[in-house]
Amino acid sequence: MYEITYLNLEENQTYEKTVEKVLHKCFEEEDLLDSKLIITITFTTPEDISKINKKYRKIDKATDVLSFPMFEKDELDEKIKNKDFLHEDVLGDIIISIEKVKEQAEEYGHSFERELSYMLVHGFYHLMGYDHIEEEDKKVMRPKEEKILSELKIVR
Repeated sequence: MYEITYLNLEENQTYEKTVEKVLHKCFEEEDLLDSKLIITITFTTPEDISKINKKYRKIDKATDVLSFPMFEKDELDEKIKNKDFLHEDVLGDIIISIEKVKEQAEEYGHSFERELSYMLVHGFYHLMGYDHIEEEDKKVMRPKEEKILSELKIVR
């Protein structure tokens, strides 16, 4: 279901427990528990996420989370509909700046767990082909994110 790596950060069991809980719920919600889809999660620093952002998105700044999906939405929807996951497929990569998560949790006045969980859910739905640039798309993606967090009782 997922693989976790650390780029210039120490391993952390608390992060890993949050990943397990949140991604399990995401996979359950999207009926993917029986799939062989894998998400790679990388926890890193603002400096490293900035380098990745610049290299792949041509944006020279640190961000909180980056998502790199391996499928287009229609291609993924078709695979899910046909249960076409006979072998392991990488759904995509989620890269999270732990320092930014800490800063934003403080800025928004909620827990680190809530902010990290949101980054994971947000990244997951980007990998699933959802977006939030256009208001119409946001109206689909945001309720999905909030439903996961609500069901896990991870609230603001």
